[in-house]
Amino acid sequence: TEPCPAVRPLSFSPRSRPPALQQPPGPGAVLPSPGPFPLSRAAGDGLLSEPLGHPDFFNVKELFSMKDLFSARVHLGHKKGCRHRFMEPYIFGCRLDQDIIDLDQTMDHLQLALNFTAHIAYRKGIILFVSRNRQFCHLVESTARECGEYAHTRYWQGGLLTNAHIQFGAGVRLPDLIIFLSSLNNVFEPHVAIRDAAKMNIPTVGVVDTNCNPCLITYPIPGNDDSPTAMELYCKLFKMTIIRAKDYRKQREVFHKLQSKEEGGCARPACASRGCRAP
Repeated sequence: TEPCPAVRPLSFSPRSRPPALQQPPGPGAVLPSPGPFPLSRAAGDGLLSEPLGHPDFFNVKELFSMKDLFSARVHLGHKKGCRHRFMEPYIFGCRLDQDIIDLDQTMDHLQLALNFTAHIAYRKGIILFVSRNRQFCHLVESTARECGEYAHTRYWQGGLLTNAHIQFGAGVRLPDLIIFLSSLNNVFEPHVAIRDAAKMNIPTVGVVDTNCNPCLITYPIPGNDDSPTAMELYCKLFKMTIIRAKDYRKQREVFHKLQSKEEGGCARPACASRGCRAP
């Protein structure tokens, strides 16, 4: 297969930054006072780099099993005549002229996709769910709403990503990850957003059936994209992963703040006046 596009690092536009960080303060400006125990630079770096040292920091492997995929009919592909040539490595076999997807490869690719999604959510990235299948519009939008992210299930106007600085202004922030629950549009052509995301170096996660082209998708997930049970499973897994990553972020922030409080609290003059002794 063709190489996938490089992953774009997370970047924050000036509009999405706090007001105090958009412009350097003047000589007579009054700086806002930080919290009582803000995170130090070392603690902030450790907060972001800590998950990178573990292969499965968020334990996404325990969210699903082979039985779950089989029960949701993820292994059922299209007819043999609709097969895309780049999907042949992911096909286990053919039964009654219907392609059967290899669930062993689906499990590996799904774990990689969920792990990457968790890292994006942990770093407070913007995640966009995209699907053009009218049957699952409500499901996709509900999933995005429940996990605090965004969804686009209507007609995709060309240039929303490539010409965003012209249509929306220079301060617009593009999504940090796009999840395609269906990589084809209503006329069974590749979704325009896949091509635009590849041009803008935006990482993508996509469910690819046997009639789809997985080349331009960063993290393809070979599986059935037509069955309602399969779509419900995908949405549930992505929602659980994003919520788990955000909860981990809150827990680690509280832990690092308490750690900073214990390390730097006794060095303050106020602590010495109260008779606080360092351990």
